[in-house]
Amino acid sequence: MNGVGIFIKMLSSLVSIKVIASIIGPAGIALIGQLNNFSTIILSISNGGINSGVTKYVAEYRESPKKYSLFLRAGTQITLAFSVIMSIVLIVKAGYFSELILHDRKYISVIYIFGFTVIFYALNALLISVLNGFKEYKRYLVANILGSLIGLAFSLILVLKFGIIGALISAVTFQSVVFLLTLWLVRNAKWFTWEAFVGKFSKPAAIKLGHYSLMAIVTATVVSTSQLIVRGYITSSQSIVEAGLWEGMNRISSMYLLIIVTSLSVYFLPRLSELKTIPEIRKEIFSVYKLIIPFMMLSTLVIFSLRKFIIHILFTSQFAGMQNLFGFQLTGDILKMSGWVLGYILVAKAMTRVFIIMEFVGYGVFALLSVYFIGSYGALGATIGYALSQLIYLLIMIVIFRKTLFPSKNKAS
Repeated sequence: MNGVGIFIKMLSSLVSIKVIASIIGPAGIALIGQLNNFSTIILSISNGGINSGVTKYVAEYRESPKKYSLFLRAGTQITLAFSVIMSIVLIVKAGYFSELILHDRKYISVIYIFGFTVIFYALNALLISVLNGFKEYKRYLVANILGSLIGLAFSLILVLKFGIIGALISAVTFQSVVFLLTLWLVRNAKWFTWEAFVGKFSKPAAIKLGHYSLMAIVTATVVSTSQLIVRGYITSSQSIVEAGLWEGMNRISSMYLLIIVTSLSVYFLPRLSELKTIPEIRKEIFSVYKLIIPFMMLSTLVIFSLRKFIIHILFTSQFAGMQNLFGFQLTGDILKMSGWVLGYILVAKAMTRVFIIMEFVGYGVFALLSVYFIGSYGALGATIGYALSQLIYLLIMIVIFRKTLFPSKNKAS
């Protein structure tokens, strides 16, 4: 079922990218990248960054309605409070954000629409995280499949009718409809009751979720800000077309990495939350590596060999210059997924301080190295910075978890 869900999401992305690239070209793709990074920051703040925490504690207490209800109520109240605040901020400061992110006040309507719909996205994300925590994979995947199909429909209709404005609007509106469908999917679930979500606010539960809130918000902010910096520097020092090529390369990476990222979030995070001993965690880590590493090696080899064909299928002749970006980008993807497996331990075990430090280190190094290399190599420099930063991240994570990964060596020493 996970494979079917990923296939549909990838297919939707393929069609969407092709249509958008054909109509608005590299410059338009760069603008959409800007909006996506901005919306990631806003949406993370709008749900309080608690989704991973909700998944963890629902998975941990799913046999105890009294305990998991504390987290559902706290999660709902936090989500409503933060999303309403962000909605007001977006609507009041729409002109400012339009100029800051999209470099033109003519896109102000996109920010207004985003402000009015952000609450639905936040509530949908909350329900999805609850489904994941209860391990209701069927409903979870159906919700994601519907989200992919609705997102595709919105993209096609709005892009064909309104061009780049339509593409930008579609990126921030389809979740409103997805929320209603997710609500319909969970209506008969045993845990979906009024009492489970509405009631007295639990301060202890909120504090526990707060650890994950901080991690999620920092991640969204640091990752998206680093990409905004890199894309902006490519645009100012090279051209917006070069920035569009780099954004196109990122989209290819995101597309095939869905297979691993989705699997990790659906299975690995709840599984790590359940494990209590180091031997159990170590066994789980290496079992995941046995699946991920061969898949990544094979996938990147195939993608690199077919890069010219992939560009032709997904984009247009305007994106031909993207061919030079594949080598370092795909190398960075392998290193990134290898590091993420260990990074999930930080999330599952609420190692907040270490997680935040690593996010700043990883993406701070990425931004600095990218800016350094862009001056000499253009958009290629950003992929070089990406690969090197992921290598540094992985090496540091291995050092952090060396006792978990290599217990016999540590004992011997």
